Amino acid sequence: MTTCTRRLEIDAGHRLLKHEGKCKFVHGHRYVFDITCEAKLDDVGRVIDFGKIKEVVGGWLDEKLDHGFIAQEGDPIIPFLQSENSKLFIVDFSPTAENLAEMVLGKSCELLSPFGVKVVHVRCHETPNGFATASLP
Repeated sequence: MTTCTRRLEIDAGHRLLKHEGKCKFVHGHRYVFDITCEAKLDDVGRVIDFGKIKEVVGGWLDEKLDHGFIAQEGDPIIPFLQSENSKLFIVDFSPTAENLAEMVLGKSCELLSPFGVKVVHVRCHETPNGFATASLP
């Protein structure tokens, strides 16, 4: 099988409630997600058109996460953000790069499976020097 990877970028804020250092404070990142897809090549010679990954997965990322705040359920900041009508995406896990990679992997699989594509891994760059990768077994 052949793979292709599309890079998608968003800006979002978060904090890690149980973190022992600076990441327990509200801050933001320029998240970069590398979405790697696998399939037999189509009649054009592609796994999937890069633009389709951007449209489908990038569209979901833009709608749900871009320029918003990713908050863990129970975070005391949630009511304030809601009162300010802020863009908010609440998750039931600590919003680490590792957990976000797993979440985006699952969502990408769901969104791209109708196109006959298997998403085999997602890399979530939280900073230029740090990333986490989630892969299918």
